[in-house]
Amino acid sequence: MSACHAAAAVQTGGVNVLVTAGPTREPIDPVRFLTNRSSGKMGYAVAEAFAKAGHTVLLVSGPTSLDVPDYVDFVPVTTAAEMHEVVGHHLKRMDIAVFVAAVADYTPAKVAPQKIKKEGDSLMLELVKTKDILGSARGEFGFAGTLVGFAAETENLEANARRKLTGKGCDLVVANDVSEEGRGFDSHGNEVTLCFPDRTLELPHAPKSELAKDLVETILDLHLTKISTSSNH
Repeated sequence: MSACHAAAAVQTGGVNVLVTAGPTREPIDPVRFLTNRSSGKMGYAVAEAFAKAGHTVLLVSGPTSLDVPDYVDFVPVTTAAEMHEVVGHHLKRMDIAVFVAAVADYTPAKVAPQKIKKEGDSLMLELVKTKDILGSARGEFGFAGTLVGFAAETENLEANARRKLTGKGCDLVVANDVSEEGRGFDSHGNEVTLCFPDRTLELPHAPKSELAKDLVETILDLHLTKISTSSNH
């Protein structure tokens, strides 16, 4: 696709977008797992906003209680390893990738074949690192499109987001402080800090559905700028 045709696609609809959402579940035994507080609401809202803007959306989601948005292709996954595999399979054909999912950083080294009984006073679990999905995008997966990461932080919000921005080759990292009530995990609202390579922009507290619209507009503008810049080189 030429730069001018790509720009027209952004403006009129037609780009391919992958969005990840929700938590992952890392099994300990047949009845227990490690997970986090992500509800998936932000990722689903982003996927829906892209679809409503006329783009082709693939939503890869961990377990949630949410309905899949209309006109969105959907692949459900459970573990970080499954999400890594699915994203790797689909990413090269995408123009934009937005990694909203709260993926487990660690998973049990071994899964007990039967339910672990309550016997001793303590239980030791060995955890091993999961594959870094966002960190795999540029290298292992060969993704050259517009890459957006999310950073849920409890301290040093911008510094941690910028470390992710540069370390993982992102065009934008959307950071939010999940340590306060009423924003981030388990809430209907959020406020975020947008960390670009050359600037920072604050989006004030709003319903996640409204924030998603602003984010999609920002990401599409960023994608158009990336296309225009690459065509001039």
